[in-house]
Order: sequence, then structure tokens, then C-alpha cells
Amino acid sequence: MKYVMIGGDAAGMSCAMQIYREDPNAYIVAFEKGEIFSYGQCGLPYLIGGLIDDHRKLIARSAETFREKYGIDARCLHEVTSIDPEQKTVSGHHTKTKEPFTESYDRLLIATGASPVTLDLDSQPLEGVHVLKTIPHALSILDHLKKDITHVTIIGGGYIGLEMAENLKALGKNVHIIQRGAALGPGFDSDMAKYLKEEADAKGIHVSLGETVQQLEGKSHVTAVITDKQTIQTDMVIMAIGVTPQTSFLHNTGIKRLQNGAIAVNEYMQTNIKDIYAAGDCAATYHRIKKSLDYIPLGTTANKQGRIAGFHMTGTNRAFQGVTGTAVMKFMDVTAGRTGLSEKEAKEADIPFSVITIDSTDHAKYYPEAQKMKVKLIYRSDDHTLLGAQIIGRNGVDKRIDIVAAALYQELTITDLEDLDISYAPPFNSVWDPLQQAARRI
Repeated sequence: MKYVMIGGDAAGMSCAMQIYREDPNAYIVAFEKGEIFSYGQCGLPYLIGGLIDDHRKLIARSAETFREKYGIDARCLHEVTSIDPEQKTVSGHHTKTKEPFTESYDRLLIATGASPVTLDLDSQPLEGVHVLKTIPHALSILDHLKKDITHVTIIGGGYIGLEMAENLKALGKNVHIIQRGAALGPGFDSDMAKYLKEEADAKGIHVSLGETVQQLEGKSHVTAVITDKQTIQTDMVIMAIGVTPQTSFLHNTGIKRLQNGAIAVNEYMQTNIKDIYAAGDCAATYHRIKKSLDYIPLGTTANKQGRIAGFHMTGTNRAFQGVTGTAVMKFMDVTAGRTGLSEKEAKEADIPFSVITIDSTDHAKYYPEAQKMKVKLIYRSDDHTLLGAQIIGRNGVDKRIDIVAAALYQELTITDLEDLDISYAPPFNSVWDPLQQAARRI
């Protein structure tokens, strides 16, 4: 059986490795349009900030390792540009030599990931304007930072924007975030997101909310960002306004996609075309609470989806169980976590809901260095089933968000949450965990 992967990162190589484990007679080919296989994209902001001192530490397995240790035909600099489902072939070219290639397959995985969104501006292309999605992007930013860069403007206040702001501030740069929306942080309601803004203000990061970038100014190198409200003098611009699935090459294949281009898949990561699968940031994912396909590109999901695809491609019917949109991030001295539905999402889904919000601490108040923690629970107002949570604090946020993620997976109620046997000792918790303190307010 010949298996072909389009994409050599999280989803593609998780699938390839699962096939390697399941089918000892497999012939596996993996095409990667870049030069690097299988690396941790989420570590890139910390590479730029210097917490990771060598980009090679982010690489899980090299193309050479896949070839020599696992017998996977891992081909760098090979970009697939078309698929012929009837002939069961993929075609493309070498990204440097432009030499064309065509490869047949028995089963195919599309794991092309996502591309960073850039603004469609009238400005001419300028030096000093960057995106961050790959190791080459990060190395380009690091190289540019060696120059006389004192001020950086970040367009976008999502995860990457905030993590980049933190790391650039640690390098001693003046940082200005421009966010088109009214709040920082994706998926957080405004009453919780305000604490991210407060943290930015406290740490000297300038934030402009509710502004739209209209133009970048400069002759050959960017010198200013012009919004609908102001002009910001700057030495570097980083666009962090989101990603879009890399699926435009599928337009004539008959493969079904969502409106944003994400590939529609079932619980086994199958597309609507026989023997073609999709996983990772190019694919949709089932949302357990919304009960529908959604687009939530995360590395954890990509790895899981790739593994599930590998199982099914080799004959094991193990299903992907879906996501609840769980995420956590560090921003300066604050940790922000969320899972499930926000108020906005609950309203859009026309779900009757109620909200509990409390102030608590990460451990017993009488134990030294107890830190403030804001907890918000969202639940159905009819049967009290949990719908989501948002937590912001210094310590222990990740633990509580993961508890709620597990509760959502099991469709627990607020009362069930109160009944959980959660660990306690004064250095780690209060007698009543903050989640249970909130649950008791119903």
C-alpha cells in the first residue's frame, strides 16, 4: 500500500508515523514545500525572545531521520499544486529548481496547514514587514532585529500577537499592538479580556483597540503604520491577524470545504472523496459543544487528527472525538485560559445560558503569595450543563482550564463540577477549588 502525505509537519508526520507503526509493508511518501520537517511552531515567539537559543531545538525529527530510521520517503522543497482523484495522483514542482513531479497514491493525506493572513493594502512591499508561522519567518525576524530596531508594531492582538509582544518587550523593544476589535485575546469575552489590556498597560506595551490599519509608510523600509485614527512611527511591523487554510489548490478536485476553505472531514478524517483524508490546520474539526464542524487551528488538534487518519488509513476504525476549543497562553505575568463556548458563541448558537463570575485565589489565601484569579463559568440555564470557562490569573490557570475541558468532554453539569474530588493542600489550592467556589454560586 502506498501512502502519500502532503505536508511534513504536525498532522502529516503524525499520520506517517502511525502508518509506520500499523503497516509494516507501507511505502510512505511525504512532500514538504519547505526545508524543515516536523517542528514546534508554537515555540517560535520564544525563539525570537531568546528563551530558546537555537531553532534546531524546535525540530522533532529531521527529514534525514524520517528517511534513515523509519524508511519514510521524506522530500523537502516539494510543493504539491494539484490532485487528480480519478487517476489517484498528486503533482507539483520543486520549489527551487521548478522541476515538475507526479506521484501516484493508494491513500492520500492532505496536511498542508495554514498560511498567515496579510493585509491587502495599497502600500508597496516594504522591508521590515513580517509574519510568523515558520522557522524561516522567525529567522528573518531575528536577523532584522540585529539592526537598529527600537520600535515594533504588532498588527493583531491574538495569541501570536500577544506572545510576540511579550518576547519583544523582553528584548527591550518599544511595542505597540493594534487590534481592530474591541478587546485583546481570541475567544475571551470583553469582561475577561480587559485584564489582558490592563497587563499590557502595566508592562508598558501600548495598545490601540478598535483601529483599522489603512497603510504602511516608507520608501524601501517601513517607517510608519497609518490607521483610521493615527500614524505610528515604527521600525518593524509584524502581522499577526490570523491564518487561513492552505487549500486553494483543491478548487477543481470536488473535495468539500467550509466557507473559509477548511476541508470538511468525518470522524475518521475522511473527505468526501474516496481514499483522500485531511488533517491539521487545513482541515475542519468537530466541535463537541456546537455539534458541528468548526475551524480551530491548534498544534494539539493537528497531531491528534494526523494520528486518527493514520489509524483509519491502515484499517483501524478509531474516531476523532472532537474539540472544545481549549487554549491557554502566557502574556507577561498573566496566564489566560479558555475552553468551550464564550457568551458570544452561546448567543450565536441560540443556546439558553447563564454566567457565574467570581474573584478567587490560586491557593489558600492564608498561605504566602496567594495570587488573584478571575473565574468565569458559562452553563445552560435549562439543565445546568457546563458550556465553557474563561480563567485569568497568575498561577494555576492551566490546571483549572483542563479540569473544565475534561468536564465538557463528559458533559458534566455545574453540580457535577462541585462534586469533583479535586486535590487540596494550602500551597496548591483552597479547600474549595476556585471552580467549585464558582459552581456553588448557582
